[in-house]
Amino acid sequence: MILVDGDACPVKEEAYRVARRYNLPVRVVTNSFLRVPQEALIERILVDSGFDAADNWIAERADPSTIVITADILLADRCVKAGATVLGPNGRAFDTQSIGSAVATRALMEDLRAMDAVRGGPPPFSKADRSNFLSALDQAANRLIRSRPSA
Repeated sequence: MILVDGDACPVKEEAYRVARRYNLPVRVVTNSFLRVPQEALIERILVDSGFDAADNWIAERADPSTIVITADILLADRCVKAGATVLGPNGRAFDTQSIGSAVATRALMEDLRAMDAVRGGPPPFSKADRSNFLSALDQAANRLIRSRPSA
């Protein structure tokens, strides 16, 4: 299954495309209305608007049989700890080796922004990011399919 942190995800269409190719269900989790294709594989999960409601829904369902797509580093950390494959929208894979430094960098940048020492955020999303994501998701879906026990 592919779980998408949907509110600000720029690669939902790419996730749908890969899901169709591998026949994987997709759950797009959001706390506001979001149009998703009306297909059996794709479902919009509408959660309440409470703090971290979408993150909590995703984290509670993340396990080794899921691919989670999120730009939220703290959610990525929770999902990696649950054994899920976690990808950022730019194709960056988060795993037990990389998530610690990602969390630390996030905290450092938050502190620097609070001190007004740094302004702005990440660079704009690019075509290369989209391409990197599509490739990374395709590889992750392929690994997930191959790891399924044979019937």
